[in-house]
Amino acid sequence: MNRLIFILILINQFILKAQHVFPQSIEKEAVKALSYFPKLEKTNITFKFKSKIRKSTMQAQPTFGSIFRPRKNRRYVILMSERFKIADTIYRTVDIPTDVLIGWLGHELGHVMDYEQRTALNLIGFGLGYSFSERYMKKAERTADTYAVNHGMEKYILATKNFILNEAGFSEKYKNRIKRYYLSPDEIMLLVEERDTKDKVLKIK
Repeated sequence: MNRLIFILILINQFILKAQHVFPQSIEKEAVKALSYFPKLEKTNITFKFKSKIRKSTMQAQPTFGSIFRPRKNRRYVILMSERFKIADTIYRTVDIPTDVLIGWLGHELGHVMDYEQRTALNLIGFGLGYSFSERYMKKAERTADTYAVNHGMEKYILATKNFILNEAGFSEKYKNRIKRYYLSPDEIMLLVEERDTKDKVLKIK
């Protein structure tokens, strides 16, 4: 019996240390994006490819079984579409430019930062609001962008915006969705200015 307990303790310690799990194909980008969020260092986050995500390319969410756990024990999954369509061509997510992918992942980690501040009941309300209210969805997406920018990821968030709006050739419908729900490049630069000004004031104090 003592031997069994010892083995279970070792397994538990291993699981606790394996906080971040991601496919090897995006290891470089995932590690880079995570480096901007030191508060998520001990947060259980799994990056996982999925064949198709409804109305989105990536999606961050808490696992259902962990919603009612203490926040430090919650688990999150960031789902990523394996492929996406631009015009009549199908592209693999792993083949998009590195900075763009880092920005995309950074935005999803912004969602995780937001979730970490919420109680279990608030998370459930968040899910319902996001599903049925465009105003709520807009607030959630802009909040995730804001977290990423305030953590110094503006270079990558802007690269993602530029890729979607100007370079990739996405449909006008998809681009209009991005413009409607997410921060614009001008709003991002304003956030950066406000963040840097605040940092300078804090250093003077």
